[in-house]
Amino acid sequence: MVEEVRIQNLGVIEEAVLELSPGFNVVTGETGAGKTMVVTSLGLLFGGRADPQRVRPGADRANVEGRIIVQQDGKVSARVEEAGGELDEGALIVTRSISSEGRSRAHLGGRQVPVAMLINIADDLVAVHGQSDQQRLLQAGRQRAALDRFAGDKVAKPLRGYIGAYRRHRDVTQRLEELTTQARERAQEADLLRFGLEEIEKIDPKPGEDERLAADEQRLAHADALRTAATTAHEALQGDPTATTGATDVISLLSEARHALEAVRAHDEALAAQADRLSEAVYLVSDVAAELAGYAEAIESDPALLASVQDRQSALSGLIRKYGADVAAVLQWAEHSAARLAELDSDDDRIEELRAEHDDLTRQLTELSTELTKVRTEAAERLSEAITEELAALAMPHARVVVAVTQLEDFGPHGVDEVELRLASHPGAPPLPLHKGASGGELSRVMLAIEVVFAGADPVPTFVFDEVDAGVGGKAAVEVGRRLARLAKSAQVIVVTHLPQVAAFADQHLVVEKSNDGRVVRSGVTALDAAGRVRELSRMLAGLEDSELGRAHAEELLSIAAAER
Repeated sequence: MVEEVRIQNLGVIEEAVLELSPGFNVVTGETGAGKTMVVTSLGLLFGGRADPQRVRPGADRANVEGRIIVQQDGKVSARVEEAGGELDEGALIVTRSISSEGRSRAHLGGRQVPVAMLINIADDLVAVHGQSDQQRLLQAGRQRAALDRFAGDKVAKPLRGYIGAYRRHRDVTQRLEELTTQARERAQEADLLRFGLEEIEKIDPKPGEDERLAADEQRLAHADALRTAATTAHEALQGDPTATTGATDVISLLSEARHALEAVRAHDEALAAQADRLSEAVYLVSDVAAELAGYAEAIESDPALLASVQDRQSALSGLIRKYGADVAAVLQWAEHSAARLAELDSDDDRIEELRAEHDDLTRQLTELSTELTKVRTEAAERLSEAITEELAALAMPHARVVVAVTQLEDFGPHGVDEVELRLASHPGAPPLPLHKGASGGELSRVMLAIEVVFAGADPVPTFVFDEVDAGVGGKAAVEVGRRLARLAKSAQVIVVTHLPQVAAFADQHLVVEKSNDGRVVRSGVTALDAAGRVRELSRMLAGLEDSELGRAHAEELLSIAAAER
């Protein structure tokens, strides 16, 4: 519910705070005191049009802040969290400001958001009924949903089946259209995949083969240089066995140095340790020399083998240019492409399966939509009678509401039915859509009648009514108050009224009063106690707060209203 509204520099209101309660809240005051600004402020909080002319003359901007109690695990809380906002101890803080130049800003849970975000959450929080406000139930989708809830379980069960079948039918239709309309493109794709797979299969690359071939190519291309280097290194380490000169190779010199140390090692342990290290060096160098000798003998130039390796590399490079960064990527492409080709080759069979499923789903949708239409048509007749009966008690005895159910050509998300509420304001008048068939005051009463009938079927936490009693008086005004009180049993109701018969039914009565200089300041909006209500109702009845007759009548109204609540 809306717990509190703070208003600054909006119309005649310089500053005001409205503390609202659950149930039926009524706002009264003298003409021009700023009552309508209450509805305007609520409209702004929930995304209403920002009119810079509403900014109080002399002020730079108007500000409205609302504190709204919401369910912490509900849809509104989730949307606030998605927008980056936070709740304040279970309450949502919404602010809206309008500059005198026409710029508008909105904040939700402490986070600046587009005004459209306020409109988005409004559907789940409030229904504002005023002459300048967009009516929630004037939306076609809302009217269809409200009729379905009014119909109850008779619609709910076939609707669940229909929605499931519709979603599957939509997916099957989309897939079938894709397969049939893109047949040429898919055939071309299959040809390209088949060509690539045949090319890869012909060359038959092996994992890691590109790296092995690169190593082989390097060795074969430089065989002479490798052999010469190995021979030279071997001779430097071990010497040329055919040479007759003195020892000049590394092993001979190391052996000579080791023998020199071995001769005296018994005289010094430190020198003995160095002799051991030289022995290890001799063994190590001897092993290297032996391996170099074997390497030099094994390596040989093979132009034919080099040419074969280079040809294989060229073939693999061709695949890599087309299908991947290396042989591993080429093999991965081939694996994925084979799976995709199998899918494309099975399209004909898949198309037949989808066509059979599509026909079956179409039959299901036809049967379910026919059942929905029948149930909705029956519920529409009952709903029309109920709303028309309410209007008769609201000083519109000749008005008639028709809930029209018409069929669309194609299946929709909720059936083939389009639901529209229409009003014939007098006998002989053709039923017209609500926004065309009623004046501002009549429309408010029509919306009240609808909300009373829909109470529980189309739940919303807060209802706001402005001018709901326009053109109403006497007994009809009492009926308006009675129905607002009935609606307030299941929701918070906020009403701006000038009728004491309506105000008498309120659970909380707020009065807006201007100060002597024509401003409405913080203390200008007050909640009345029992004595204050008698005084205010007396003023509304007789124009005099202290009229004994007016006070007696006011007390009588309050007594009647209390008894009926």
